[in-house]
Amino acid sequence: MSQGQYVAAAYGVVFVVVLVYVAIIAAKLVRLEREAAELVELARRRAGGNAS
Repeated sequence: MSQGQYVAAAYGVVFVVVLVYVAIIAAKLVRLEREAAELVELARRRAGGNAS
């Protein structure tokens, strides 16, 4: 394997790691948005539905 191939492989590994990291953060963001929406709905129910 030449030095250029090692560099390309290293860049590939870094790219995959960053891609996995972004996917994990996106999944957590979706979950947090869903939980926040549930909390807003719960607060509206407890307030008698008058909150906007």
